[in-house]
Amino acid sequence: MRYRPITFDRLADELTERVLARDGGGWTRIVFDGAEGATDPATLADGLVDRLRVHGRPALRVSAHDFLRPASVRLERGRRDPDARYEDWLDTGALRREVLDPLGPGGNGMVLPALWDPVADRALRLPRTHLPPGGVLLLDGELLLGRGLPVELAVHLWLSPTALRRRIPERSAWALPAYTRYEQEVAPAEIADVVLRVDRPSHPAILMSGDGVG
Repeated sequence: MRYRPITFDRLADELTERVLARDGGGWTRIVFDGAEGATDPATLADGLVDRLRVHGRPALRVSAHDFLRPASVRLERGRRDPDARYEDWLDTGALRREVLDPLGPGGNGMVLPALWDPVADRALRLPRTHLPPGGVLLLDGELLLGRGLPVELAVHLWLSPTALRRRIPERSAWALPAYTRYEQEVAPAEIADVVLRVDRPSHPAILMSGDGVG
């Protein structure tokens, strides 16, 4: 595999160009996937919002962290069970139903931007937001690929195992086996459309490909 150096700003520019090259009649759903605490997919997603709006493409930011299951389900096997984090934490059905499917073929564009407050462990009860056709959904989170989520573009922030162990906060080190499973069972760097290596955050590099980004 070959990588080329890139800045986060330049990558945001290239991703914006890729969105603008699409037919603007429907929605574009983009997922930014990376290990929580060790990578920063949310910041990359945030960087596209103004760029897209300048070009007349409304953008909606959503975090998968706001679609976790209630604690009674999420923590049924304990607060530090890596298999539960991998299998049970995310309410994939709700994320599809409330966010992704309304922006797919035949959708009405009405999106629930957040469902659950995992700290207070209660529903947020927010109103739905209308994203008009041509709009772009920017969804960030961890362990998102390989779940059959319907998106037009998947961006994965990749860390080598050594860098992941070094970068993950001590309070989250118990989750390392979940990321190992993810690499072994999903191989996100092989199925994502865009792969950004972030072993050194100040010097990211993008996996070379022939699709115009990379």
